[in-house]
Amino acid sequence: MSQSKVAMVRTSPETVLEDYHRLMNLAGYQDTLGKDVDTALKVNISWHFFYPGSSTTPWQLDGVIRAMKRDGYDPDLIHACHNRTVVIDAYLGERENKQVNVVEAHKLRNIHLYEDGIEWVNVRDAVGEIADKFLCLNEVYPQGFNIPKRFIGENIIHLPTVKTHVFTTMTGSMKNAFGGLLNEHRHWTHPVIHETLVDLLMIQQKIHSGVFAVMDGTFAGDGPGPRCMIPHVKNVLLASSDQVAIDAMAAKLMGFDPLSDVKFIRLAHELGLGCGDVKEIEVVGDLELATENWHFVGPFKDMTFASRMQHLIYWGWMKGIVEWSLKTWLAPWAYIASVFYHDWFWYPMKGRKRVQETLNSTWGKLFHNWDDVKPDEKGYPNVGEQKPGIVRSVGKLLWMSVKIMWTCILEAPEIAMRKRRKAASS
Repeated sequence: MSQSKVAMVRTSPETVLEDYHRLMNLAGYQDTLGKDVDTALKVNISWHFFYPGSSTTPWQLDGVIRAMKRDGYDPDLIHACHNRTVVIDAYLGERENKQVNVVEAHKLRNIHLYEDGIEWVNVRDAVGEIADKFLCLNEVYPQGFNIPKRFIGENIIHLPTVKTHVFTTMTGSMKNAFGGLLNEHRHWTHPVIHETLVDLLMIQQKIHSGVFAVMDGTFAGDGPGPRCMIPHVKNVLLASSDQVAIDAMAAKLMGFDPLSDVKFIRLAHELGLGCGDVKEIEVVGDLELATENWHFVGPFKDMTFASRMQHLIYWGWMKGIVEWSLKTWLAPWAYIASVFYHDWFWYPMKGRKRVQETLNSTWGKLFHNWDDVKPDEKGYPNVGEQKPGIVRSVGKLLWMSVKIMWTCILEAPEIAMRKRRKAASS
């Protein structure tokens, strides 16, 4: 087996488009992704509100699309894709994070995998005997589970950001598949989240014609991610066809030991699904980046109230008392609690100030002025000026959160299931 390769490049708004093209070719993406099949761009939305470091950036999505078009990929065979979670509104998220602006500017298809007309098939029909090797998913879903049929035979490019995570220490390419392959009951896997990510990587390596990841570290998030983080401007991009290796190098940048601090990287490495040992990874590009250590404190030092409660429910003394309810019609209580804490309290009262501070950076100005500034062949030489109004008032955020809560309740899988049964019986 050839040595795993990760490309790492420094960037700036002035050169970001050229840097993405260079990055992807350094990592050999054209050797991984054929040009004769559909390529799904798996957008990451960790929060429907804009929060630096949390979700796929518009310049990340734009840079990848421009690189592919420049290298001869047919735009008709490229599409963005999203899935739904019980606490994130993907339609609001793609607007607030300006991802849909990029997709529409390039006239690409924009596919929401959970909508009517998108067929999902049983995982065993898709992967065959690979399912017998799963570490945990057969136990989590004893009746089986479905995956999007359209993924079978497609290329996929994951578009994560460099950030920490209260369940998995850090999150990157492997975690990004969690938001694509599994549907509404994916929260059932949280007690065995590391094993789940390894099982999902097995599925991807079987069903996709090519798997590639492009990770944005222009903003990077430390603390109780993937939402309530401390954003840092880091000006780094990573890419690889080895999902384990790119996550390992991102973990190392943040100051973690990939094999001892991040269980899913170690498990995948031991099973031969990729390389998690940074000493065995070939780094190309700006080589000095491989020696950096950002000394992030990680997600567990100063957890939020919500993240502490989640740990108690999934791994602590509350597990036997509460976790069972998440697999019954009572589960929407947890979705409501999450929206109430994060959208009604934390973002308006704490996150709003951090967003405003970060938007003083050049990347923040680029985000704010995204629809008005014009790039040249390399990037954005003029990112525009900071303007008031990018961060909504507390009152506006609270009103938006009311609508998010209502959507969360209406689209809760347990309620939707009861509606379907009622409709079928009538």
